[in-house]
Amino acid sequence: MRRINFTLDDDTIELLASVADRFYGGNRSLAIRAAVESLAAHSGHEGWVITGFTPEEIHAETKCHCCATEFPTGAILFRPVFERGVSPEALDRLPEGKWLDCSQCAAGHL
Repeated sequence: MRRINFTLDDDTIELLASVADRFYGGNRSLAIRAAVESLAAHSGHEGWVITGFTPEEIHAETKCHCCATEFPTGAILFRPVFERGVSPEALDRLPEGKWLDCSQCAAGHL
């Protein structure tokens, strides 16, 4: 644990005390942590993040998920690998259905 000093206005101090008392047994540190976690989750920065791609040979004509370019049977497209993380591009939930990107679009995600 580390001590951090910062200044809050009176209204914010009252709000912090009220939230801490009501939900966290008076523990202001827990109240601030919950507020920061909530802010991160609701700002769209925490969720499912593309951390890499795996190549996949396609067995039927397929369109790139991002640019919609059509690729013939036998072409190599790339399936994203998702992990929980923090990013401005994070998704709230894992996508449904097949997601395959061409090499240019896959490179643009990383």
